[in-house]
Amino acid sequence: MSEYRHEYKYICSGQQLALIGNKIQGLMEYDKYAGNNKQYRIRSLYFDDYQNRCLYDNINGNDPREKFRLRIYNDNKTYIRLELKKKERGKTRKLSCNIDETLCRKTMQGLFVDMDAVDADVYRKFCLWQNIRLLRPKVIVEYDRIPFVYRDGNVRVTFDINIRSGNCVEKFLDDNIVTRPVMPLGEHILEVKFDELLPDFIYSVIQTQGLRQTTYSKYYMCRKYSIAGGNML
Repeated sequence: MSEYRHEYKYICSGQQLALIGNKIQGLMEYDKYAGNNKQYRIRSLYFDDYQNRCLYDNINGNDPREKFRLRIYNDNKTYIRLELKKKERGKTRKLSCNIDETLCRKTMQGLFVDMDAVDADVYRKFCLWQNIRLLRPKVIVEYDRIPFVYRDGNVRVTFDINIRSGNCVEKFLDDNIVTRPVMPLGEHILEVKFDELLPDFIYSVIQTQGLRQTTYSKYYMCRKYSIAGGNML
């Protein structure tokens, strides 16, 4: 994705997700990457600088704002993405490139990486932030995603369930990591992403449950409290 898109987020219960899911299955398709259980697991390693600027940009609602992350799916170490997520005037944009496992492990350890290792602007910007802003890994964000797509308008509706965080950033590529839930029991996040127009029939299904829209990101929720004592990082 290279253009800015609309992104709405809602806090919802498992019951609300089930009701919306039952209705939306007839309107949208499951994403082709969803497994037999109609979902996949996402794990991201987020970075921030020595001033925690990305965290406080989110808390203060600063506009524009940016943050880097590494992302894998279903523990697949052969497909690792370096992503820069940008937020501006209520829209989001994601720039990304592939990196290999060796390079990933260096960034996990907070080591400086060679700017010429990957021929991509987003990677070179990451290297620049490493040097100038002392960018370092801060937190792991993991959750299970149930994804729906509607081809017209490039619409995606995703149910992000069991959102959890991990502090052992050096274990990002391990198959099993220690995590903790970051939301009250039974609460999940529903996200709606689209280019310019959200079809009324999809919007109506989502609104039937009176969901609470939220501006907080999963990154914010996972960084808000440490695993050890629930203290602000």
